[in-house]
Amino acid sequence: MTTLNHTGFSHTVFHLLGIPGLEDQHMWISIPFFTSYMITLLGNSLLIFVILTKRSLHEPMYLFLCMLAGADVVLCTCTVPQALAIFWFDAGEISLDRCITQVFFITSTFIFESGILVVMAFDRYIAICYPLRYTTILTHTLIGRISMIILLRSYGTVFPIIFLLKRLTFCKSNILPNTACKHIVLAHVSCDDIRVNIWYGIFVLISTLVLDIVLIFISYVLILCAVFHMPSQEAHQKALNTCGSHICVIILFFGPAIFSVLTQRFGHRISPHIHVLLANIYILVPPMLNPIIYGIMTKQIRGQVVHLLCTK
Repeated sequence: MTTLNHTGFSHTVFHLLGIPGLEDQHMWISIPFFTSYMITLLGNSLLIFVILTKRSLHEPMYLFLCMLAGADVVLCTCTVPQALAIFWFDAGEISLDRCITQVFFITSTFIFESGILVVMAFDRYIAICYPLRYTTILTHTLIGRISMIILLRSYGTVFPIIFLLKRLTFCKSNILPNTACKHIVLAHVSCDDIRVNIWYGIFVLISTLVLDIVLIFISYVLILCAVFHMPSQEAHQKALNTCGSHICVIILFFGPAIFSVLTQRFGHRISPHIHVLLANIYILVPPMLNPIIYGIMTKQIRGQVVHLLCTK
């Protein structure tokens, strides 16, 4: 189970505990995990199918929504099945390579989804402030380039984490108090100096999530300013309802994620199970709500879904 190196030994197999301190409640905790995962899979798969099969929905807004739904499915699938295996069968054993791979895909998918939320806010800004130029600005070529930039950003910022983890010697413990492998959780069981890991993690947080939050905030401020200059009170109410629901999802997505990252690095007095629960909120809740907030509540998508279900 170990490999020899210049400092002694390094664990190559780890054991995920699940939610530390709540092991006796794992079976009950698995219920919301399983339910939210099923809703996420069904809701986002239906959304992707409807958007891809209906040519009337091949517009920038819906294409970005399709990407968001795909990212939601990947993000949940990277984590929830592993958590359920721990809750139901105590199957928390995971190899080092698989653990690092999980870190890579969870982090990169989260950053990709963050970038998509920024682009969707920008899309709404163009649609409301420049409606006549919407199709000429957001062409399919530009959408493809934006998607590639977001993908390269997510992989490019997370890729160095693989090397930062590979250089470490894991000789303290092979017990990970979490439902999934996370960068700092894994680094903390190392015997080496992890200051580079900590500071690079903060750099990734600031250069991606914090920057994205600022851009989303600016977009929605500009949207609201434009809406309040419209004479129609109905338009005001509709925009406020739409922005309000979107902002709620964004807060649920970014809030627990940033708080979890910061508390893992600085919040040593916070109970471990709080860390784990917070880390799972942004993985479980937004992917479950996104098909409803961004999809079913959108008139065009709702009409296509109803038509599809009625036809079936």
